[in-house]
Amino acid sequence: MTRVSDRFLQLAVVAALCGMALGIGMGLTENFQLQAVHAHINLLGWVSMTLFGLFYRVVPRAAEGRLPAIHFWLNVIGFIAMMAFLAATRLGVAAAGMPLGLASIVVLLSMALFAVIVFRATWKA
Repeated sequence: MTRVSDRFLQLAVVAALCGMALGIGMGLTENFQLQAVHAHINLLGWVSMTLFGLFYRVVPRAAEGRLPAIHFWLNVIGFIAMMAFLAATRLGVAAAGMPLGLASIVVLLSMALFAVIVFRATWKA
């Protein structure tokens, strides 16, 4: 099943475009207040989602079952929320701190689930 692989790869390139556009915008305005958002979009969005997508493509049995879909949605929801709340905190919205922490935990849970998926698909009995 390449569907989860395709979706991760598609979102990865969208994240890359967003991260690059943000970086160019910061450079043009010489306002680097959102540099942490730029870095997280590129690393969690572009790099991590590309690696997830490629792993699911290279190890097709890892994409079987419900866990990969759960991994995908946890990652996407956590990533979008984390970027929004990280931007808000960097722009001085103090109330965004708690939701940022919760979104970060969702992203962490997504990675923990991916670890389970990787070990299940690659562990030799």
